[in-house]
Amino acid sequence: MKRTEGSQVAALPYRRLVDGSLQIMLITSRETGRWVIPKGWPMKRRTASQAAAQEAFEEAGLRGRIGEQPLGAYGYVKRRKNGQLQQCTVTVYPLLVRGQEADWPEHGQRQCVWYAQDNAAAQVAEPELAEIIETLDERLLGALPRSRTRAQLPILGGDGGLRSIRDVTPLRSGKDPVAETADMAQD
Repeated sequence: MKRTEGSQVAALPYRRLVDGSLQIMLITSRETGRWVIPKGWPMKRRTASQAAAQEAFEEAGLRGRIGEQPLGAYGYVKRRKNGQLQQCTVTVYPLLVRGQEADWPEHGQRQCVWYAQDNAAAQVAEPELAEIIETLDERLLGALPRSRTRAQLPILGGDGGLRSIRDVTPLRSGKDPVAETADMAQD
């Protein structure tokens, strides 16, 4: 993806619990310690969603299924290393979290916490990001074909395994979605 001045990409890490509720992982920023989602600059030879997934790994050790369609965007002011302020627009992609690595590049530099959806929205400073978090279900459903229902969205079972897995993004393999997601749950 071509890097445009002030344009960043982010992953919104989420999981669904057995009771149907969503949890969102927030991380602390390294400079200010405020609650944010993994984000960064676009990367050469990667799509925007792939770059967002890479940021989620580097900043929080997260692995999962990244959506190819953005959930929305939000703005914030970034303080550059030289002290100058820069207005940034962050495009947010959904990340269905399948696991967290034991070690990752920024391990020990940030806190990582799972929050209930409403609590996560209250923790972030950016109103537009809070709205994306608050309306995540609706935004995910909007990305699904009309034949899919809320019951078919991914959930996290009580044992930590995924159940009722249906991808929130179109499958590129051409495989049957149930077969592909069953394969995904086994690896």
